[in-house]
Amino acid sequence: MYAERLKETLPRVEERIARALERSGRIGPVRIVAVTKGHPAAAVSAAASAGLTDVGENRVQELDAKRGELEGADSAVTWHLIGHLQRNKARRAIQLFDRIHSIDSLRLAKELSSEAVRAGVTVRGLVQVNVSGEESKGGFDADRAVSEIAQVAALEAVRCEGLMTMAPFSADEDVVRATFIGARELLERCAREGAGLQGAELSMGMSGDFEIAIEEGSTMLRLGTILFGERAQ
Repeated sequence: MYAERLKETLPRVEERIARALERSGRIGPVRIVAVTKGHPAAAVSAAASAGLTDVGENRVQELDAKRGELEGADSAVTWHLIGHLQRNKARRAIQLFDRIHSIDSLRLAKELSSEAVRAGVTVRGLVQVNVSGEESKGGFDADRAVSEIAQVAALEAVRCEGLMTMAPFSADEDVVRATFIGARELLERCAREGAGLQGAELSMGMSGDFEIAIEEGSTMLRLGTILFGERAQ
């Protein structure tokens, strides 16, 4: 089911990405993180077979179960944690995920660093910023984020490779665009003010707004529904 669906959906998405890059005058690159949360392990296998080897999940528990089902068939997959991470799950998250998009507080960053030091590894992550100011969204307050991002980047075992944000669920394109512009400008400020980021990734854009995100500088798109359909759970 998933393989057949991707044969239809992926070329359409890739074409829309190409057009958005052309409109913005960008060359790229823009990476698709195929979000399989709520879908069975078969969706992961289909994604990898279609060349989508960056795969996103929201929860530690769900990926733990899925990887057990895949039994090593996911060896080519780079796993991205895109949902909120509780500090008490930091140790397992480091074992399961290759990149964490949702470093949304200094306390979490310190916990990740401590666990990574203990395990002898480095956490590759993105700092989540709340550009829209919505109380329902996590992340560092964009208005005062540079100094806090610098503290995260200075931690011993955390490699901060850029920023992640989410736009409001709004039909107003200007509201959505303003959020993505704010994230890009914050990334530029971090570079100017020496926040210590070790990369310029911008994880922003989902199924309903990814073209706007590309036009404003996104390098990673978190796409689920548009590729796989509505979640099974």
